[in-house]
Amino acid sequence: MTRTSSIPGVAALMVAHCAGMVDLVALPVWVGTLIGRYGLDPQQAGLLATLFLAGAVVASSALAPVFHRVSWRLVATAGFAVAAGSFWWASGSAAFSTLALCHALAGMATGAALSVTHGTIARSAHPHRLFAGVGAALGVFAVVFLGATPPLVERLGGPVLFVVFAGVMAVAAVVSLLAFPVPDRALGPAHEDAAPAPMPRAVWFGIAGIAGMGLVQSMTFSFLERVGTERGFGLAAITGVLVALGVVNLFPAALAGALERRWPARRVLLAGPVLQALLVVVIMNSARFEPYAAAASVFAAVMIFTHTFAFGLLAQLDRSGRALAATPAMLMTGAAIGPILGGTLVKGFGYGALGVAALLIGACALASFLRLPAPAAPRQPQGQA
Repeated sequence: MTRTSSIPGVAALMVAHCAGMVDLVALPVWVGTLIGRYGLDPQQAGLLATLFLAGAVVASSALAPVFHRVSWRLVATAGFAVAAGSFWWASGSAAFSTLALCHALAGMATGAALSVTHGTIARSAHPHRLFAGVGAALGVFAVVFLGATPPLVERLGGPVLFVVFAGVMAVAAVVSLLAFPVPDRALGPAHEDAAPAPMPRAVWFGIAGIAGMGLVQSMTFSFLERVGTERGFGLAAITGVLVALGVVNLFPAALAGALERRWPARRVLLAGPVLQALLVVVIMNSARFEPYAAAASVFAAVMIFTHTFAFGLLAQLDRSGRALAATPAMLMTGAAIGPILGGTLVKGFGYGALGVAALLIGACALASFLRLPAPAAPRQPQGQA
């Protein structure tokens, strides 16, 4: 039986996290391809991405309450396999209705697999540290994906993007089948009965804050490539920015892991929404390449760093793992709204409107994080109850 403390178990969780969080890496290329290669307007392209993310929300919300009763390996394997098939189907059609159905199916399947992945991490002996590790793996994946995929799409056309997605999901399905782990910490009788104790109230404020940051993340990230293209920065320069973004993403999760007991989590969570919103203002309003490139290259890192601290804190507040099995729901509830909201704002008011929206949503996220308990920096290993 594979454990989360074993090398195969950690590797399987890394692969599952990278596949399940593909939207965090791929949205600029995803939406940009739908607009540039499939001829969709920003609102239509945003809607397809929203269907994927909304499907993940639905699946995660349904699965999280019964996380302690399902077979984690079976759900992860089946979820990624169905997602692979859905993306392969999407690669063979340009019809909007077919693409919409494929996006929704892939989102639901991915959300189910990602729920059991994050719930398993939350039940590990050191959830903050392990989540930092899978986050660092996502950074490596981002470098490879963002460096290789845009040139492939340029040479071979839009459908190759969905072939790449299908391949990523297929690999995750195989790895999950072979090595998906069980948690190191037993669930215990308190979490095995039919009516588990309700989650602490503070957890809901943390979920709301992360959802708000997820909304700003996806709303902005979806149009990161397009705003650069429409300002004439050029494919080579924008691809360079995306690669730089991927390289930067190698570090925030590992840094968050190293600072786990040095920086109070609550302070990190209060700073995250503010910095994120300010970066959006720069990205969406800069007419010069240099400020755009600098802000864009660190934009995703803010979310990764902040969410790692949020994950560790919420794992402390709710030991059952149910809250963090709903991580896809908390991230993607906001993220699901982001592409369609961003597309609507861009279509109606231009890219600058995204900066205004980011400031307003960031203020709401900040207000939610202010309701979290103050003693949020653990001074002892998180495996201790």
